[in-house]
Amino acid sequence: MTEGRRMRFAMVCSSNQNRSMEAHTLLKRHGLDVASYGTGAHVKLPGPSLHEPNVYEFGTPYKTMYEDLRRKDPDLYKRNGILPMLKRNLAVKTAPQRWQDNAADGIFDVVMSFEERVFDMVLEDMNNREQKLMKAVLIINLEVKDNHEEAAAGAKVALELCKELEATDSWEDTIDDIVAKFEREQERRILYSVSFY
Repeated sequence: MTEGRRMRFAMVCSSNQNRSMEAHTLLKRHGLDVASYGTGAHVKLPGPSLHEPNVYEFGTPYKTMYEDLRRKDPDLYKRNGILPMLKRNLAVKTAPQRWQDNAADGIFDVVMSFEERVFDMVLEDMNNREQKLMKAVLIINLEVKDNHEEAAAGAKVALELCKELEATDSWEDTIDDIVAKFEREQERRILYSVSFY
């Protein structure tokens, strides 16, 4: 990596609501170049029961979801943390974006997912893209439960790892050591793979 070049990070979860947005918010606050995405077919938020989620299309503004849920049941969605989460999200960007539709956003150095299923979807998508540049991209999975407390804890771990990667001259040469050291310190298993643009 050339001296002084900043890395671009993408944070990815299923709906681009909780885990990826918590990490996006924290990395952005620390001055990193970051974007966030979801890999699901739709954006799903908890509803009044497990069988009644609130489902939206990607691209639906967070503000629209916020107003919709506030109209439906403000007490429930305040109590379960969905309204505060949406409020945070809309302060960061307009709407959830889908990873598979992000080609126009340019290339990332590091893509971090928070669930193995999402990691697999990102890898599959990268492998299906036309690889013109042969530029390596590091894809990492940090397993984080999809609740507000775990998302906040996971975002701190993601920030530490991203700062460490940005501080290295060439992650390609040192990634095995960085991950091994990180797994020891954080007591978390990290999956990673390298794909190409």
